[in-house]
Amino acid sequence: MGSAAETSTSQIAKDSILEGPFWPGPVRVIRVEPVGATRIKIEAVSLDGEERLITRLLKREDLTRVQTVSTVGQLGFDGDALNFRLAAEATRIRLAYTHDPQFAVSVARIDPLPHQLEAVYTYMLRQPRLRFLLADDPGAGKTIMAGLFLKELKLRRAITRTLIVAPANLAPQWQREMTEKFDEPFDLVDRAALTARDSRAWEITDQCVVSLDFAWQADVLESLARAQRWDLVIVDEAHKMAAYRRGDKLERTRRYRLGEFLTDHTEHLLLLTATPHKGDPENFRLLLQLLDPDLFADTEILAQAVQRQENPIFLRRLKEDMKGFDGRPLFPRATSKPWEWN
Repeated sequence: MGSAAETSTSQIAKDSILEGPFWPGPVRVIRVEPVGATRIKIEAVSLDGEERLITRLLKREDLTRVQTVSTVGQLGFDGDALNFRLAAEATRIRLAYTHDPQFAVSVARIDPLPHQLEAVYTYMLRQPRLRFLLADDPGAGKTIMAGLFLKELKLRRAITRTLIVAPANLAPQWQREMTEKFDEPFDLVDRAALTARDSRAWEITDQCVVSLDFAWQADVLESLARAQRWDLVIVDEAHKMAAYRRGDKLERTRRYRLGEFLTDHTEHLLLLTATPHKGDPENFRLLLQLLDPDLFADTEILAQAVQRQENPIFLRRLKEDMKGFDGRPLFPRATSKPWEWN
C-alpha cells in the first residue's frame, strides 16, 4: 500500500482508499460528486468485511482531515514487478497447452516430422491411459516421439515420475537426448547407485533410466517394488521382452516377467520396437498382452484387427510411407534387380 497523505479534491476518484474521522475505518470510493461550490458528496463502501455503503457530504476544508491510503494507479500494483512477471509467465506456460495443442514442440529443441506429430497427437495423447506399442521402422525417430509424449504430459501436469528402460548400450543415449532435446534430466540407476541407496535410488529423482538386463535381476525388482509407483514407463527395444508358446506350455523370459512387473506398477506404458513380429504371430500377441491382456484372445483375432486397422494399441509405419511436410519421401524407396552373373 502507498503511505497515507492529506487529500485534495483531485486525488479522490473511484476506487481510491480513504481514511478519516468521517468513516468507521478504511473505505473504497464508489462515486465522487461535487455539490455546489463548497461541498463534495462521497459514496464509499466500508472495507471491514461488511461492505456497507456509506454516503458523506463533506465541506472542501474537511478534506484536510482525509487521508488517501492508495490511489487508482497504486491500488494492488505496489508489489515486486519481477516476481509478478515470473508468476504470470509460469501461469502462461502451465496453461499453454489449452490454446496450443502442440506446445511441447515449441519448447523442445527438435524439428519434428509429420509422422512423429501424427503418432503423438493423433494416436497417443488422445488416450486417457496410454498402453501403446510404437513399432515404426528404424530411423523413424521413436525417441523423439517418446520425448514429445513425455513433455506434453508434464506440461499438462498429468505425470511426475517417469522410468525409461533401455538396453545397456542405449541407456546413456536416452539420458543425453532427453536432456539436450527436451530439457528433461534423467538419472542413470546402475549397480553402484542401487548399492549406495537401495530403493531410495528410485526416489531421489522422479526421472530414471535403467538398463533392461539390469532391471530384471531379483534384487533390482525388489527395490523397484518398494519404490513409489511410476506415472509413465517407456521401454526401448521392447521385442526383447519375449514369451513363447511351446505346445500348451507358455515360456516367459526374465525380460518378459519384467514387462509384467512394469505393467502393474505404472499408469502409462509405452513400448518401442522396430521389429515387433519376428515371424511368430503368437510371440507378437504375447507382447501385446503386456499392454492389454484381454484385447486379443488369439492370433486370428489379432490378424483380423491388423488387417482392418482396428488396433488401438499398436502403430507401425514403414520407411517408404514416411514423408516430409513437402510431401516428398524421407527415405529412398528400396528396389531390387536380378543378379547378373559374369
